[in-house]
Amino acid sequence: MSASAKDYSIILSPVITEKATNLTGNRQYSFRVAKDAAKPEIKTAVEALFNVKVTAVNTHNRLGKTKRFRGRVGYRSDTKIAIVSLAEGNTIDMQTGV
Repeated sequence: MSASAKDYSIILSPVITEKATNLTGNRQYSFRVAKDAAKPEIKTAVEALFNVKVTAVNTHNRLGKTKRFRGRVGYRSDTKIAIVSLAEGNTIDMQTGV
């Protein structure tokens, strides 16, 4: 399966945090995805981009924080995070680009 331009617009970036890195031992990988992306779209995009078999997709919406800088109010944007579980024997190398 080859990757299309839509696949690149669904998967925005990997999440590289300590918590997300610990999930890789369980064959689970975290990605920032488009806010309007559905679970089946995320599944097909990950399978096309990384040539792996996805077994489950869990998503959650993270609301942006209100931040203050020198008395001025600002807002971080809302993001959608997808945690993708892979089938046995599949891995994704997060160190290399797509």
